[in-house]
Amino acid sequence: MDIVLRATAMFFAVFLLLRLLGKRELGQMAPFEVVVLVVIGDLIQQGVTHNDFSITGAVLAIGTFAFWAVALGWLTYAFPRLKGALEGEPRVIIRDGALIERNLRRDRMTRGEVESEMRLAGIGRMEEVSWAILEPQGKISFIKRSDAEQGGRAQQQDDDGPAR
Repeated sequence: MDIVLRATAMFFAVFLLLRLLGKRELGQMAPFEVVVLVVIGDLIQQGVTHNDFSITGAVLAIGTFAFWAVALGWLTYAFPRLKGALEGEPRVIIRDGALIERNLRRDRMTRGEVESEMRLAGIGRMEEVSWAILEPQGKISFIKRSDAEQGGRAQQQDDDGPAR
């Protein structure tokens, strides 16, 4: 029973820690951040199983983590209002070609990281983006402007100088 209680405490400690760390996809992590996650995993094992190196202790610890993961998933399904608190909310980071700096700061992202993700999505300029949304899982969804929007903006630039 001691292992189950320690595993429960560690599960929620790790859950809160990961929520505080922000939305970063594994592929976007710096090598140091990946190493920190591996070290955290080892520290969790030590804290949960203490000196119990038995298969039973390991199964209890893993089963407890799995139980809480499923329970939180079920809670977000059964009570949609909890979804934002447990999983996070999508956040708009580009609207109509303009970067929303305040939202980038909230998630500790840089303009360079967004531009890199744009290039990976085949987008060359920020003006081509109607919306960019940082998803709770750490991915960025880009919605490109329609050709009519881009054409109208280019026409406006030709007629009036730079678009405002």
